[in-house]
Amino acid sequence: MINKLEMLIALEKESHFGRAAERLGLTQPTLSSGIRQLEDHLGVRLVQRGSRYGGLTPEGQRALVWARQIVGDSRLLRAEMRASRDGLSGDLRLGVIPTALTWASRLVTRYSKHHPNVRFKIISRSSSDILRQMESLDLDAGITYLDNEPLGRVSTRFLYQETYVMVCGSDHPLAAQKHVTWAQVAEQDLCLLIPEMQNRRIINRAFMDAGTAPHPGLEANSTVILMAQVSEAGRVTVLPRDQANFLAAGHSVQLLTIGPEGPSHDVGLVAPQQALQTPVLEALMRIASDVSSES
Repeated sequence: MINKLEMLIALEKESHFGRAAERLGLTQPTLSSGIRQLEDHLGVRLVQRGSRYGGLTPEGQRALVWARQIVGDSRLLRAEMRASRDGLSGDLRLGVIPTALTWASRLVTRYSKHHPNVRFKIISRSSSDILRQMESLDLDAGITYLDNEPLGRVSTRFLYQETYVMVCGSDHPLAAQKHVTWAQVAEQDLCLLIPEMQNRRIINRAFMDAGTAPHPGLEANSTVILMAQVSEAGRVTVLPRDQANFLAAGHSVQLLTIGPEGPSHDVGLVAPQQALQTPVLEALMRIASDVSSES
């Protein structure tokens, strides 16, 4: 039954029988047969069929909610039994907003010292993608903003507070200043994260509160590209202070405080809220608290 429910989850995710079968390592006829067997077992039609996949029926949508819960609980059970037999091991998929990647590395480094048999997959994602992919069971946890936009039903662990600096080349006209205003920053040849990123929405609000608006000449979904543009093209960007310090190493750039004091937001670990967490995820939440208290 579990494998049939996983077929339903994959089909909804891919919206295509062939791609869903490929995702699960099955043939398309095997997937189609499995879905029909699930429909026969439940006594309802789950999938709208025609010449191609037509989406889930209302009953299919309801079944999908249960399927995610049951498959998630099944994975939890397997992880619990594996941990009791072999200790902590397995895979942990972590989605991280781009501005928190240095903290993700810090967290994983600490975790791996204590539990070397756990393998990590770290993926840079927007805050909304992290929440969506946790719900669809594609991510086990995420690092994102805790206090800026609704999170839904998740468990959280605070990691750090994000504050912002302007980054420019050492030969930039403003480089000799210790402080700049948001209005001054807005006048520069800017490169910023794309508007879909929550960090960009935070930055936009800071500009708006200062009575101005940014007009970046370049937008990207990577902070590495932003730093490269500062270093190579003479542009200016706004980054969280912690990540700016990391990316500035080896580059001839200056970090300037932006005043008046701008926004600060809590960033932390999030995981699906449930009565029991996998032992691997429990350990991650515990280590996140330890890393935060030491910073």
